[in-house]
Amino acid sequence: MTAADDAGGATIRVFLVDDQQMVRGGFRMLVDSQPDLEVVGEAGDGAEALERLSVTRADVVLMDVRMPRMDGVEATRRLAERADAPRVLVLTTFDLDEYAFAAIRAGAAAFLLKDAGPEELLAAIRTVHAGDSVVAPSTTRRLLEQFAAVLPDPASPGTSTAPADDRLAPLTEREREVLALVGRGLSNTEIAAELVVAETTVKTHVGRLLAKTGSRDRVQSVVLAYETGLARTT
Repeated sequence: MTAADDAGGATIRVFLVDDQQMVRGGFRMLVDSQPDLEVVGEAGDGAEALERLSVTRADVVLMDVRMPRMDGVEATRRLAERADAPRVLVLTTFDLDEYAFAAIRAGAAAFLLKDAGPEELLAAIRTVHAGDSVVAPSTTRRLLEQFAAVLPDPASPGTSTAPADDRLAPLTEREREVLALVGRGLSNTEIAAELVVAETTVKTHVGRLLAKTGSRDRVQSVVLAYETGLARTT
């Protein structure tokens, strides 16, 4: 029986994807040092990761983005299409990396720099496994501002209302308003202050809009807000 079992929780199964063996070795040592985490496999590129993850159950994938043969973006996209897909935590060397942004659009749940401290990485794995996102509002805002040029802007110049989009059709006006604020990188507390409502009310709205739009997490909803024109960088 593991320490995680003693504590009443299941072990989080982690899969490592990076083209540098030494990097994978460092991650493996760190992850396996935790009683509630276990490395269940690793791969040197996206293609190998897809093959091994078809026969290996994992909860969280630590995914490098720049790799030979198949990069982390395409691997993330294909993983997201699978039933019961693992959560993907994108790791990149450079802040505001366009590959990391593409991976988030492809379905990754988190974005983290490789030089993050050990405790930050471990916390990110646990947070992602719990179903939350690991992109601070400030990081989300800077990430999207940097690469807004690659996002479509379907609204006409001078238009103050959001453009028509099938993905927004199920949302109420209040839910659209909340989505726009989420897209601006506001936290639930900040949204509550902006709308003068309780934070629990905001959480309810966020949960409903995620379900209605099919967004896997808050990061995906931020991207949706920009793609549909509800949020803008200027």
